[in-house]
Amino acid sequence: MLLLDPRRLVFLDETGCHTSMTRTHGRAPRGERVVGYVPRNRGTVTTVLGALALDGIRALMTIEGATTGDVFEAFVEHMLVPKLNPGDIVVMDNVGAHKPEHILERIRAAGAHVLFLPPYSPDLNPIELLWNKLKELLKSMEARTLQALDDAIARAMDLITCEDIDGWFRHCGYKI
Repeated sequence: MLLLDPRRLVFLDETGCHTSMTRTHGRAPRGERVVGYVPRNRGTVTTVLGALALDGIRALMTIEGATTGDVFEAFVEHMLVPKLNPGDIVVMDNVGAHKPEHILERIRAAGAHVLFLPPYSPDLNPIELLWNKLKELLKSMEARTLQALDDAIARAMDLITCEDIDGWFRHCGYKI
């Protein structure tokens, strides 16, 4: 997999965020305590589905709650496929929800290929590093409502740079 042309790779994945995300560490002047608000409950989960390529974030969608097969299919059909170029290689986790043949056919109909990551190999997937940065940014934004969380996700995605993406691909072993 590391021998593939990284300019053709499009990594597809999802992650969960919630309205109680907060920093676990802080700084205060010497002799003073750090004070921060931490919600009691986890809050509602928002799922973020994304597609990351070397040229940027190709597709992004947020939904309230967990991902279902129908949601994943809608993401692929309406968000991902229109952004694919012939010859792209869509790389996904090796989970059953990503394998329905009609979904794979939609990707192939766009002229792209499909490749599944080996089990337990997040180290080969740069989008995992995108999710790490997203969650760190969201913790500092302290969004406590679903609307605020959606807005914070959009603001956080605007902070992702080309240098970040290049670094994530390199960190995963892809030669740029």
